[in-house]
Amino acid sequence: MKEAVTRTEAAPPAPTRREQILREAARLFAERGFHGVGVDEIGAAVGISGPGLYRHFAGKDAMLAELLVGISGRLFAGGRKRVAEASEAGAGPAEVLDSLIGGHIDFALDDRALITLHDRELDQLRDSDRKLVRSLQRQYVELWVEVVRALHPRATEAEVRTAVHAVFGLLNSTPHLGRAGVVSGRAATAALLHRLALGALGALSA
Repeated sequence: MKEAVTRTEAAPPAPTRREQILREAARLFAERGFHGVGVDEIGAAVGISGPGLYRHFAGKDAMLAELLVGISGRLFAGGRKRVAEASEAGAGPAEVLDSLIGGHIDFALDDRALITLHDRELDQLRDSDRKLVRSLQRQYVELWVEVVRALHPRATEAEVRTAVHAVFGLLNSTPHLGRAGVVSGRAATAALLHRLALGALGALSA
């Protein structure tokens, strides 16, 4: 008789010091504003001296740039991966769209501080970083537009583009939900947001 083998999933890797700094910087910037937070406060939040942060970042500007450029890049890369995987599996546009919506909802629920940062602090970035954020965002939008046009071929490109931006606004409203804005839990909130997004896009064929 063979012995049963117990398999356990590997624990996720602990965040690096750099990741810890970025996480706390995002939280503090979202709570108090970019100019309302000092390097010493960010350092204290991760248990190191303010000057010690300069071993990881040149300053607050560099932290903000990495946060905003980073999340724009991750959204685009994640969306492109979801489209590619769904297409390889032979999925139709409805299934691809479901995957895109699910990925954006994960971001909207788990990275609320970054949504707030983008809304309030994008203008604090250097021109080159701000242009990079905008470029990544445009590419991310185009992923959605292509999928939604395939699903709703009778809608004009302008209508589809407007609808996609409107859905982003809907999903990115999560920072305004407050502590009560989780319906009966994260899964229920995600499911509701998913239905709302599909309903908004479904209006293109009404």
